[in-house]
Amino acid sequence: MRRFLNIFLLSSFLFGCSPASTSPEPDSISHTYTYSEASILNPERGFFTPYELPSPAGFSSVRITGNTLVHLNIFLNDYRESDLPEELLNGLQTNFDDIREAGVKAIIRFAYNEGPYPDTEPDASKSQILRHIEQLTPLLQTNSDVIAWVEAGFIGAWGEWHTSTNGLDNIQDKQEILTALVAAIPNRYVQVRYPANIIEMYPNPEEAMTARVAHHNDCFLSSETDVGTYERDGENTIERDQAYLTELTRFTPMSGETCAPFPPRSECTNAIHEMELLHFSAINESYHKGIIRSWEDGGCLQEITDRMGYRLALTSADFNEQVRPGGVLNLTVNLQNTGFASIVNERPLVVVLFNDSERYEVQTSIDPRTWQPGTSSFNIQLHIPSNADEGDYQLALWFPDASETLQSNPLYAIQFANENIFDEATGYNSLGIIKVSKNTSGNYQRGEEFEVIK
Repeated sequence: MRRFLNIFLLSSFLFGCSPASTSPEPDSISHTYTYSEASILNPERGFFTPYELPSPAGFSSVRITGNTLVHLNIFLNDYRESDLPEELLNGLQTNFDDIREAGVKAIIRFAYNEGPYPDTEPDASKSQILRHIEQLTPLLQTNSDVIAWVEAGFIGAWGEWHTSTNGLDNIQDKQEILTALVAAIPNRYVQVRYPANIIEMYPNPEEAMTARVAHHNDCFLSSETDVGTYERDGENTIERDQAYLTELTRFTPMSGETCAPFPPRSECTNAIHEMELLHFSAINESYHKGIIRSWEDGGCLQEITDRMGYRLALTSADFNEQVRPGGVLNLTVNLQNTGFASIVNERPLVVVLFNDSERYEVQTSIDPRTWQPGTSSFNIQLHIPSNADEGDYQLALWFPDASETLQSNPLYAIQFANENIFDEATGYNSLGIIKVSKNTSGNYQRGEEFEVIK
């Protein structure tokens, strides 16, 4: 028997583990958190600030005004029949550098004219558009970290996919151009102006999601059909289209602008209803001013401001406040999303354990994009490094940007809508204090990694 025990202990040492302790695991303690009514500058959501490029525009004031998104209308009017010059591409790169420095992200659209309707200025031929997308691909991929999503653009008046002077108002040409644009920026959604076009290309909303195709509405709430948005061959298709979009927008960006007041459809009660129904992530702060004033007068502007996109708040978290080095931290988190939408772009959930001298972090397999409006929860078990120093540690959740270029910038981290838990210097949301002590009971596993067990 003694020989067997000695072999077991030797094997445990060689293979990096020790026999499990028979002492009980520390009890988990429930922690609750106070909801915050404050407006939060979270990334990839909310009102956006419009810009027209090319120009030497500055973006440092965007966050000061309470926004984290800009909308770039990039006009290629001078290049309808020629390649894009290097000077233009370099200028756009400078714009993206400035956006990154300002701590915001961009929704982008390329177009060849500014209307008007119906006698619009020319757009470009399909071959020229495809050539321009080819030229723009390196720019889009280099700067995808600060691109929230892309509007399909290029075709017709304002790049809104109607009144093409080059005969591109057909589904075959539209789909070919869309496919090229989606391929040019592999990790972002591309929004199409008209639901009828999306439905014709992708009859099932899941097919559109898989293809990374979404929708933007540039006449939201502005007539019974949103000025032709919900129309096909003169027929009002709003019921069909919104049923489709309700599914499509669960996990894709929905944004746009309004074009004219149309009460009562454009006023508070219906505006809130349709933003919930269509999971709105963002909308233009500048157009139409009449509708935005009606939201202010009607008392819903603050709600719209706070609920566009996601708004995540902790309700409770259960975890053991004491753990031994090499022990197990059990963590259950309950949260609520009171926003209109879910997070649309990939984003890691990282658990961090830190104090003044030590810091441990581990990326979980949990996908925050699954946290739709309503309640969500998750449970994980984490192994504490067996060589961790004893002492008190902060336990925090960190939602950095998925791009390595932005992960260390706390301006791109997600903040929970709770009081006194967010650290602006790090981007961490603190859950509470963990005491690491050798005197704590519980199982033991040798290993120097802070890692998820399950």
